[in-house]
Amino acid sequence: MQNSIGVQIVYKTTTDLDKELKKAIDMELESCQLCIWDEAIFSDEYAAKVNEAVQNNSFKITSVWAGWGGPREWNFTYGPSTIGLVPAAYRDARVQALKKAADFAEKIGVDRIVTHVGFIPENPDSPDFAGTVAALRHLCKYLKAKNQYFLFETGQETPITLLRTIQAIGYENVGINFDTANLLLYGKANPLDALDVFGQYVMETHIKDGFYPTDGMLLGKEAPVGEGRANIRAIVKKLGELGYTGTLTIEREISGEQQIKDIIMARDLLREWMRELG
Repeated sequence: MQNSIGVQIVYKTTTDLDKELKKAIDMELESCQLCIWDEAIFSDEYAAKVNEAVQNNSFKITSVWAGWGGPREWNFTYGPSTIGLVPAAYRDARVQALKKAADFAEKIGVDRIVTHVGFIPENPDSPDFAGTVAALRHLCKYLKAKNQYFLFETGQETPITLLRTIQAIGYENVGINFDTANLLLYGKANPLDALDVFGQYVMETHIKDGFYPTDGMLLGKEAPVGEGRANIRAIVKKLGELGYTGTLTIEREISGEQQIKDIIMARDLLREWMRELG
């Protein structure tokens, strides 16, 4: 098997994207996913900058990972009330932010928008479940008119809840950005087993590793690929069995020289595993 290998790049107003793309090319990576939290970037000015950097480097952007405004806490205490579209107080504003992200993505020739939706209730009778699904239906209808796809970033919801939400939305332009560590970090599932539930919807990936939580208030810890509990070799094999031919996008949520070393190590492991799997 042979999937292309990419990397996630966090793009801020201070980021030299040309430099970041060159760095990815030097690491022999083939594409990137742009992670953008600052809505100021969703403008014609920054779209032109991105297009110029992409053209200068002949590099592919596979998707826009779109953030949103308001509070956010990556833990089990305040995460459910602050993350994604589930909290009703922030839902409408965040849908509007994701629409801006879609408009921006269209300007740079990208047809996939990714984000965390939040701690989706497992009870389909919950008002927050119905409200979140209604918001996502509205967003997916907006994206459909642009021939774009909405992708759930896995993590805060159990696999069956995510499947139920996709079915409830009812649009065909909905898929999953499968983060191989997040289901572990949030204590929601074994990521390999999760593919049995929602594998048919995986359209993009984050190749990442980590551990289950050991504190009821705090997420599990991220780890370099191959050093955690994700069993990424088996995941790559199973993705191939499911017919996944998309990018294996490496994400390492640290910075500096160690991040580069860990990304290169992940790249080499992915290459080795793909050779072994044939």
